[in-house]
Order: sequence, then C-alpha cells, then structure tokens
Amino acid sequence: MRQIILDTETTGLEWKKGNRVVEIGCVEMVERRPTGRTYHQYIHPEREFEPGAQEVTGLTLEFLADKPKFAAIADEFLAFIDGAELVIHNAAFDVGFLDHELSRLGDHYGRLRDHAQVLDSLELARHRYPGQRNSLDALCRRLGVDNAHRQLHGALLDAQLLAEVYLALTAGQSEIGFGSIEVAETRTTTVFVSAAALAPRPRIVVDEADLVAHAARLEAIRRKAGSAVWDL
Repeated sequence: MRQIILDTETTGLEWKKGNRVVEIGCVEMVERRPTGRTYHQYIHPEREFEPGAQEVTGLTLEFLADKPKFAAIADEFLAFIDGAELVIHNAAFDVGFLDHELSRLGDHYGRLRDHAQVLDSLELARHRYPGQRNSLDALCRRLGVDNAHRQLHGALLDAQLLAEVYLALTAGQSEIGFGSIEVAETRTTTVFVSAAALAPRPRIVVDEADLVAHAARLEAIRRKAGSAVWDL
C-alpha cells in the first residue's frame, strides 16, 4: 500500500471566502514505512492573508512573492499523489481547499478524490479517543511523538509529525488482520520448540477431598452463569 501523508497551509480558514493554498507538504510511505520521498511546495496565493493566518504559519506575501502559482505546480503535485491513499488530519479542510484550487484550473482536473483515496486521521482519532482533544499537538503528546520543534504550522513539518502520529494511532492493526504485509509473513513463521519443552510434565496427585471441592465449585459457577465454556 502506498500512502501519502498530506498537509496544507492557507491564507485563511475558508476557501469559500476566496482563501488560497500557500504551502503543500507530503510524506510518502509504502507498507507503513517512510520511503524518504517527500513533496514540498510554497505557492503564491495571488491574494492577501486573512488577519491571524500569518501568525499561525509565519509566512508572508514578501516571502511568497517569487513562488509559483498553483497552476504551475498542479501537474507535478497530482503526479506525486496519483493512485495513493492520502492520510490527512481533518481532511475536509485540506480537501476543500485543494478541490477549490483544481476547480480554478478547469473541469478536466477533476477533484482530489479522482486522483487518490482519502483517509481522515482525525476521524480515526475521534473513534479511538472519543470526547478528548484530538488536534495534532494533542495526539503528539498522547502518543509520545516529539513535537517540541513545532513553533509554527508548516505543511511539511506537520505532515512528518502526522506520519508518526498515524503509525502510532494505527499500531497493532497488522496483528488483527488489516492487510499489512507482515500478516502473511507471521502466518508462515516456523516455531522451533526445545526438547525440554516437549518433555513429560510431572504428574500431580490430587486427593479425593480436593476433587469433591473442585466439582462443587464448578457446579456453583455453572448454576450462577447458566452455562460454562467447558460444557460447550
């Protein structure tokens, strides 16, 4: 399985108000292992930031002045994610912005889900930790992911942190059969047993009084529970 952990930064909170993407960060994983391949791009938004947005990202229009517009990087970005499963925290936000950017380029670009599947890690976290804070920072603290270097929001940094959070959040799925390659390998593992382990165990002698007490105890449990697994 090829997965892309994805994050974006934007000029504001709502694409419906004309806000734009200013940064995309992606981390590639194959069979739950980072490959070392990343995609990172700053983008000129062709508009001002909303109040407060610059404080979150630390980005400015001056810094982005010489960066390409989304139209110039769209093909390269789509080629990187093509056919993968995108893991995004609060996917509705990022997908909404990226769909808006693609729509500006023409119908032939389609929508993000025309190019890749989408998995929302926020929904996974809410299912595992209902009623708790499940922001990226909160999950880093809960799952032991070091985010001390995260002073500002950055798309590539946040994607790298989310990759660690996602792996910790879904750890153990291979053991219960969710399709990891390790499952098939585990099922064919050869187990070597020492001769000592196969040696006859010492015979335990139980007197009649112990047998009667044991039988009485089992019958009491059977009457209380209505049935017992040793009767099935």
